[in-house]
Amino acid sequence: MKVLLATEGSEFSNAAIEKCCQMFAESENTEIRIISAFEPMIPPTEPFAVSTEFIHEIDAAARKQASEVVSQAEVEIRKRFPALAAELSTTVAMGSPEQAVVEEAENWGADLIVTGSHGHGFWKRAWLGSVSNAIVHHAPCSVLVVRRDGSIKS
Repeated sequence: MKVLLATEGSEFSNAAIEKCCQMFAESENTEIRIISAFEPMIPPTEPFAVSTEFIHEIDAAARKQASEVVSQAEVEIRKRFPALAAELSTTVAMGSPEQAVVEEAENWGADLIVTGSHGHGFWKRAWLGSVSNAIVHHAPCSVLVVRRDGSIKS
């Protein structure tokens, strides 16, 4: 089974990592790929234009943070479950998180996506949008959305 674990370093993502480890710690033939995505800065237009160097610095910082998030998740999984470590890979994607996760799932052939939920209510989700909701509706495979307390969202 191929499991794509989406993380952005929050406590909600940590709950998803924990649930993924619990579910697959004893399984055989399970590949886990950890993904984190960052959105590039959209250059503002006149009269608020900024230098190209500044935009590159912001993008580099966002890429570095996403890489650190993926590395921390990888270290945690390898430390706690050495049996899972053999089939563990990571990737950092540039773009909107929901689109990057769905595209990676399609390209890699994932059987399951595991992601965290921030647990926003209906109105906040409607106003702000929801990465996990977008993943659920566009994923090419099953999706497990985990709440911060480790419960599964239905």
